[in-house]
Amino acid sequence: MANPLEMLEASCTRLVRRMVSLPRAIMDQGLDLMRNHHHQFPPPNVPVYHHHPPLDHSISNHLQPDLSFLSCFEQHFGIIHPFFYACRFVEALKMAQDEHKFVFLYLHLPNHPFTPHFCKETLCSEVVVQFLDANFVSWGGVADQGEGLHMATTLRAASYPFCAVVAPGSGHNLDVVQQMEGPVTPEELVEILQTILEEQQSAFSNTRAQAEEKRKDDIRLIQEQDAAFAASLQADQEKMSKLENKAQHEENATANGQHSQILIRFPNGERKEKTFSSLDKMEAIFKFIDSLGIPGVGENYRLVSSFPRKVYGVDKGSMTLEDVGFHSEATLFIELV
Repeated sequence: MANPLEMLEASCTRLVRRMVSLPRAIMDQGLDLMRNHHHQFPPPNVPVYHHHPPLDHSISNHLQPDLSFLSCFEQHFGIIHPFFYACRFVEALKMAQDEHKFVFLYLHLPNHPFTPHFCKETLCSEVVVQFLDANFVSWGGVADQGEGLHMATTLRAASYPFCAVVAPGSGHNLDVVQQMEGPVTPEELVEILQTILEEQQSAFSNTRAQAEEKRKDDIRLIQEQDAAFAASLQADQEKMSKLENKAQHEENATANGQHSQILIRFPNGERKEKTFSSLDKMEAIFKFIDSLGIPGVGENYRLVSSFPRKVYGVDKGSMTLEDVGFHSEATLFIELV
């Protein structure tokens, strides 16, 4: 026959699933950590029963990692226990988020009558330790002091031992996937945790797939941008090289005396003379004539050379003087059309 303590333990176990809002004291110092993370934790596929407003903002904004929990726990129950991260709660949340895991949260109340048996027989049992370390990010706090007290108040812990499986929600919200109050056996705890993982496996898989797809898209985008930049840089370099070669060619032509003395004779008898580089194009002569504004010379004309007679219209504008044979000097007549 079960003893009174065992009967009381059996009657005190309570499972709850809900959502709460983290107090600003807990969120403020870790908010930057969460903002810098781009992948959202999958929303637990469980019903949400309650929503609680944030606590009084006058609570200290300078909470430090509660190391008293580990020292207290190990002093009474030894060093064989789940790996509890000695950090602030929001830092444990981010680690879980990065690893696509849930946080297993334990609030320790040293003087509660159920605490010694639960810690020694359940929490420190080999099967629970191995299961938690393999599948969860574990965090613990003393329920009546520091950050543990804030979490106990936020989660409205009514009885102990108190455990919860949680995940970050939107804004300052915390999704409580499973809340366990009261003593449970190692087998019961592992069964509850295993059920949670099985229920959430598809959500985690989708999140991992989405994260991997985004990573590939980011890499692909960077590669495309790098390729476009390289192509643009190569085009600029080729253009600059052509300009430099042209400038060098023209400089060499000038240095070697490669120029043409062009005499223009107009229909009214006027004459104009100008020296061009042999590499200048015929369009340079047309532009020179147009710039003079000689009366009687409109837009429709062509240039004619004699001995032998050759006609140069605007269609020859892209040819260089060297190409058309104006090596040193030439006389051109303007013929109106």
